[in-house]
Amino acid sequence: MQIDLESRSFKRHVVSDLSDTLFAQTLFDRLPDIVFSVKDPEGRYVAISEACVDRCGLRDKRDALGKTAYDLFPSVMADRYAAQDKVVFANGRPVVDNLDLTMYRDRRPGWCLSSKEPLYDRYGRLIGLICLSKDLTELSREAFIDERFAETIDFIQSNYHRQVSLEELSDISGLSIARLDRRMKRVFLMSTGQFVRKTRLEAALMALAQTSHPIAEVALDCGFFDQSALTRQVRQATGMSPREYRQLQQRTA
Repeated sequence: MQIDLESRSFKRHVVSDLSDTLFAQTLFDRLPDIVFSVKDPEGRYVAISEACVDRCGLRDKRDALGKTAYDLFPSVMADRYAAQDKVVFANGRPVVDNLDLTMYRDRRPGWCLSSKEPLYDRYGRLIGLICLSKDLTELSREAFIDERFAETIDFIQSNYHRQVSLEELSDISGLSIARLDRRMKRVFLMSTGQFVRKTRLEAALMALAQTSHPIAEVALDCGFFDQSALTRQVRQATGMSPREYRQLQQRTA
């Protein structure tokens, strides 16, 4: 407990002394295939990395500040980004491993892998979100990703709470189970089944950290057969039981 208190005090001290709390964007400025951005609850850009300049036809990354995705990207792309933002701001739930269309540096459309996390102030109020999008240039060039494959990922992330069969995912993707599995391994470095389990586990870990719902209820709500199944996967992933994981997360929050 003493270590936890000292760590939290050190973190507050360092953050309060920073001249620029968005210092991370400087690092991402050096990565042309990654777009880093921070948005406020109205979807307006507070910060954005250099990678956005060419692809959005800007003179300087500061030109994006105060604008929304609809000002920078085609509406079909902006609609999807705005829908994702709405999920984050509605319930504080992160958006993880979404396949999205974006604009590459040459202004041509291509696929990227995006994740968004909520940002809170010191009082626990949701004040924004942070987004990282990694261009999947090679996979886009090889036409390895298409809309039906992206729809399959969306389906998994919206239906992890129930049992999802490989046959069902095969129908959505228009691929055989074997071809879908190969594509999943190429994009996410894991099989289709592993991706479903990862999505389910991430949802359960978030529920354990952010709610006081009974562990058995969390297990069923997130698609596990029972509490024992959840316990096995949480212990395998974290080395702790669900109860221990919850106590740790809530103690350090």
